[in-house]
Amino acid sequence: MKSRLLFFLIFTIGLSSLSYGQLNDYKYIIVPKKFDAYNIQNKYQTSTTIKYLFNQRGYQAVYDDELPEDLRKNRCLGLVVNLEDTSSLFSTKTTLVLRDCRSIEIFRTVEGRSKLKEFRPAYTDALKKSFVSFDTLQYKYVPKEENKEVEEPITVSFKNDVKSLDEEPKKPIVVQEATTENQSFKSMEPVTSPIKKADEVVEPINSDLLYAQPIENGYQLVDSTPKVRLKLMETSVENVFLVSHGDKNGVVFKKDDKWFFEYAENGKKVVKELNVKF
Repeated sequence: MKSRLLFFLIFTIGLSSLSYGQLNDYKYIIVPKKFDAYNIQNKYQTSTTIKYLFNQRGYQAVYDDELPEDLRKNRCLGLVVNLEDTSSLFSTKTTLVLRDCRSIEIFRTVEGRSKLKEFRPAYTDALKKSFVSFDTLQYKYVPKEENKEVEEPITVSFKNDVKSLDEEPKKPIVVQEATTENQSFKSMEPVTSPIKKADEVVEPINSDLLYAQPIENGYQLVDSTPKVRLKLMETSVENVFLVSHGDKNGVVFKKDDKWFFEYAENGKKVVKELNVKF
């Protein structure tokens, strides 16, 4: 198991971590009239269908050449949707990717697939299946200004002015005994108790419930805000996934009907239990 974990860690060192945000921070969804995958506008009615499906779910979807005044002044109010078309000869496949004003990926849907033979109905069917990823999200736009806590005014008083810049910091309370026969020193500061092995730290379970959404080659774990917390990549081993989480690279695996996230930090192995619903 240790050799397998080492292989997984080395394999994932090259994976770049993605930055994700909350959909509730964004007021608009910007829909291009011509996606990069096509050479004509609204091919197979993809643009009009995507705009309709977003508006149907309570989002404010607008075309990229019909931006409202506030969005023209501040493009960071909106997310740009891109359509990834990975269709094959026998099936139509679509995935939607939302990026912010810095082109950072914020959200990715599951892949929608359709076996319909005619192009227009097939793309409509595939897009509806991709939009299942939004059905579990409780979207509500919250302006960032409203999220800021109101700072209380600071009252200035001269009663507790600094008396000297040379004052030494308070030292810990100690019990000291120094005689010729017996010399000892005992600190009264609290001592951190060891946790299992010296090279292993086991963190308590993460009480936040994470929802597993299928993506290509694995899953993305999303919380209720919604925010993508982890992206899992399938491996050849059942119930073992590669994961890149910020500056931590490791594995997510299942043991005794529980899910764990294992990674290295400061030279120690950290194991964190996850609360995942598939």
